[in-house]
Amino acid sequence: MSKNTIDLITLGCSKNLVDSEFVIRQFEANGFNVAHDPEKPKGKIVIINTCGFIGDAKEESINTILDFALLKKKGKIDKLFVMGCLSQRYLEELGQEIPEVDKFYGKFDYQNIVRELGSVYYEELRLERTLTMPNHYAYLKISEGCSRTCSYCAIPIITGKHKSRPMEDIVEETKLLVSKGVKEFQLIAQDLSFYGQDLYKSLKLAELTQRLSDMKGVEWIRLHYAYPAKFPFDILPVMNERENVCKYLDIAFQHISDNMLKLMRRNVTKAETYDLIERIRIEVPGIHLRTTLMTGHPGETEQDFEELKTFVEKARFERMGAFAYSDEDGTYSNLHYKDNIPEETKQARLDEIMLMQQDISLEINQQKIGKTLKIMIDREESDYFIGRTEFDSPEVDPEVLIEKPRHCGLDPQSPIKILIGNFYDIEITGAEEIDLYGKII
Repeated sequence: MSKNTIDLITLGCSKNLVDSEFVIRQFEANGFNVAHDPEKPKGKIVIINTCGFIGDAKEESINTILDFALLKKKGKIDKLFVMGCLSQRYLEELGQEIPEVDKFYGKFDYQNIVRELGSVYYEELRLERTLTMPNHYAYLKISEGCSRTCSYCAIPIITGKHKSRPMEDIVEETKLLVSKGVKEFQLIAQDLSFYGQDLYKSLKLAELTQRLSDMKGVEWIRLHYAYPAKFPFDILPVMNERENVCKYLDIAFQHISDNMLKLMRRNVTKAETYDLIERIRIEVPGIHLRTTLMTGHPGETEQDFEELKTFVEKARFERMGAFAYSDEDGTYSNLHYKDNIPEETKQARLDEIMLMQQDISLEINQQKIGKTLKIMIDREESDYFIGRTEFDSPEVDPEVLIEKPRHCGLDPQSPIKILIGNFYDIEITGAEEIDLYGKII
């Protein structure tokens, strides 16, 4: 093991990953080698970037810390630092319970981690990142925090109110990433819809997206985590008219019954939700909507759940995930409601709507058979090249398995070369509940 090597472990969402990439760039500028998510420790210094969103994520973060604390006890590593959401939320408690950790940091003071190791934080590199994913795509974080007041969510407790990044910083960061070969950008935030309101006193998601789409080298832009209340409708013509803005929107609806939407403090009604979905699909024909739903929130009745099932059937989301309610310390529902839905009921309801969604996904996928789609190639496996359509975000959405052409690979006489990170026209030849199959044109 090298004393000049740092192992950085990233847990949780893509927003955490972006933070880790900024940290890695700073350490590299100071002469360190950084191994991101190694299978086995490679250095004597370990930094864990934690998640603290829901129970499962917290458990994973704590178990990871304990695993490395044990390695420190055994003398396998010298230094152990913890940062990120879990650390931000439980700074004092963690320090008392896991003394093997040299220091706990919050989510926003990673500059001090760099300084802690006797290094310099280079302000002139603040917009530079070392990419940990394939270099043809990157996540682009446009804001921090959230100013919504959803009953179940601990994000505002952890990260504070919504704070938009200056548009100029985002544009400059995008230019730097394009210069590294990035072609595809996932715009991410806890709440894309609110972007600009705090900084510019008006919603600016549409303007930001336009500015990024004007940039040479930006071939795909995809939008993640919009909010249904006070939706920025001016983004819709941008999505419809700009070829490099994907017809894809990740917007979490969580529930549909007016009873649950009120208890969840979502500030939107059932009727408004249906109207919003209809308007989005009218103004952006062919759009694929990704949503997240929740089962088992306190107060959810059988009637509420029946309405949720009807919603899944009617809305026919192209992409859908769901999770069972988790009672989180300090949230409105934790303080004001009783977690009165048995865990087995939460899970049974979750399983039921996901089973419904499987059938819907299969039907939607089968409609693509025979069509030719623009595909980004992500990687090569033994029998297939693996790619994605504009309707598929990395890590979370379906993929396209592309049969390898007969003449392909290292043969210099090969008439067909498929390169990772490039776009190709692919004819869709088959479909399953999750993935598509295709062949290159």
